[in-house]
Amino acid sequence: MPLRVVFMGTPDFAVPTLVEIVGQGHEVVAVYTRPPAPAGRGMALKLSPVHATAERFGLPVLTPSTLRMPEAADAFRAHDADVAVVVAYGMLLPKAILDAPDLGCLNLHASLLPRWRGAAPIQRAVMAGDAETGVAVMRMEEGLDTGPVGMVERVAISPDMTSGELHDRLSAIGADLMVRALAALSRGALRFAAQPEAGVTYARKIGNDEARIDWTRPAREVHDRVRGLSPFPGAFAMVDLGKGPERVKILRTALADGGGEPGTVLDGAGTIACGEGAVRLVEVQRAGKGPVAAGDFLRGARLEAGTRFL
Repeated sequence: MPLRVVFMGTPDFAVPTLVEIVGQGHEVVAVYTRPPAPAGRGMALKLSPVHATAERFGLPVLTPSTLRMPEAADAFRAHDADVAVVVAYGMLLPKAILDAPDLGCLNLHASLLPRWRGAAPIQRAVMAGDAETGVAVMRMEEGLDTGPVGMVERVAISPDMTSGELHDRLSAIGADLMVRALAALSRGALRFAAQPEAGVTYARKIGNDEARIDWTRPAREVHDRVRGLSPFPGAFAMVDLGKGPERVKILRTALADGGGEPGTVLDGAGTIACGEGAVRLVEVQRAGKGPVAAGDFLRGARLEAGTRFL
């Protein structure tokens, strides 16, 4: 049975879910997303990915700066929605909003709750070296990602997978999971279970101070940090390529044999010593340029054994 849905989301991650909900014939009565923000060199206002997608479907879009005013709750209730679907919206929902839809508010969260509640679950899972993660459909309550879980899909994280690759996979799997959850909800068959108290971890927002590579850490930790921060914001190191220290983003590495002073280039293949073991450069990006394979970078930079990454 089609449902009346308010969709709330902002980034690329949320777009497949909106597309699937529309494709399944549900009536999307309103789309809430973050207001347009300055972007690019000209700092022109840019619509969020969800906003742009909603406009292509001809859906009504709202971009409130807050939902905490009484008039915001009144406007939300006026949609007369059966359910709200929330995917990376970027704004906390007050109780008046959470209580408005008859069937509640469902959130698609990119982790196996209660592990990695919070803002950056995909990056934190990769950075921690987790072998598995997933997506969960949760009924929202006032706590941070504390609500009961209705459906889960598990996903393996391969040893070299980046956050960007995992993001795209979870986005597609999550869209399918959410429409299956809505189908079950519409026939009264969606059952929720409280999250266990054990195993709670928090995925705090990635800080700028975390992006610089600490070469004194073991190679596995360096490798996981690099792939966890790829493509954004990108782990980086400073290196002198002949014109003074230059910031270089390291987007992909591979574990390698070798050892030496942490941060030291060990050979012409771009192997760099860590606190334990070594990593080999696979993909890098110099300031103001696009990502390139490490082989191309090494030929242009002419890195020699003994060069230090700091």
